[in-house]
Amino acid sequence: MITLKGAPVAQKILTEVETYARRHPLRLDIVLVGQHEASQIYVAHKLRQAEKVGIKAVLHHLPESVTLPEVIHLVEHLNRSPEVTGLIVQLPLPSHLNESAVLDAVAPQKDADGLHPLNLGLLAQGRASWAPATPWGIIELLRHYDISTEGKHVVIIGRGRLVGTPLSLLLSRPTSYGNATVTLCHSRTPELWRFTRQADIVVVAVGRPQWFPPEGIRPGAVVIDVGIHREGGRLVGDVQIEVAEVAGAVTPVPGGVGPLTVACLLDNLCRLHRVQSRSQ
Repeated sequence: MITLKGAPVAQKILTEVETYARRHPLRLDIVLVGQHEASQIYVAHKLRQAEKVGIKAVLHHLPESVTLPEVIHLVEHLNRSPEVTGLIVQLPLPSHLNESAVLDAVAPQKDADGLHPLNLGLLAQGRASWAPATPWGIIELLRHYDISTEGKHVVIIGRGRLVGTPLSLLLSRPTSYGNATVTLCHSRTPELWRFTRQADIVVVAVGRPQWFPPEGIRPGAVVIDVGIHREGGRLVGDVQIEVAEVAGAVTPVPGGVGPLTVACLLDNLCRLHRVQSRSQ
């Protein structure tokens, strides 16, 4: 069984980002609402990595009680600020805030997460200049470990806009990292294991700790675990640890997809800067 560690792949990307950031001042603004634990873990990692590679990172931590107009006002202010290269709104948002309304308020040219409808539309057409960080991190991971997706059956569990939907678009494109047959499963998929046991690659992005069992895959399959949760003082993913006894390759938690999400987010900032520079 191969452990697909994200750190060496992330480090290669971050080295390139650091080189770019030495020549161009970059700033990433992060909007975080409330006290969602996994979000705070991710945001802290993003802030640390940005500082390490010479990118200024500014956190706007709003209380759980903030209103939708207040969040949108902040986002629109960051859109107008010339010193801000890119911004992200950390998801999930508290249930009283309309997630789509907040993401729609982010200026497409400053959308470091690639989640604005315009940027997702360009991604669907194969015309995007950058992609959502976690899906692109998974692409980089597969490429680094020479795991081809050409003609492979990939089953993605989770259809969210953060991972499942954009990853399905990327893997199905006629590209060197695509050409896969993609099945997008979710909570309403009956007989889920019937699909996952057929897969060459299974991506689990359901947001439920230690949920995916070893009987869900065929022996030798590649398993990508996107989840991160704190349980009993340790970090765990969406995939049960026993899956490693069956899989041919699996991402660890922590240390798998997580570092790549952050590295690709910061790489997106470089891509944003290039596009902005061309348009000036």
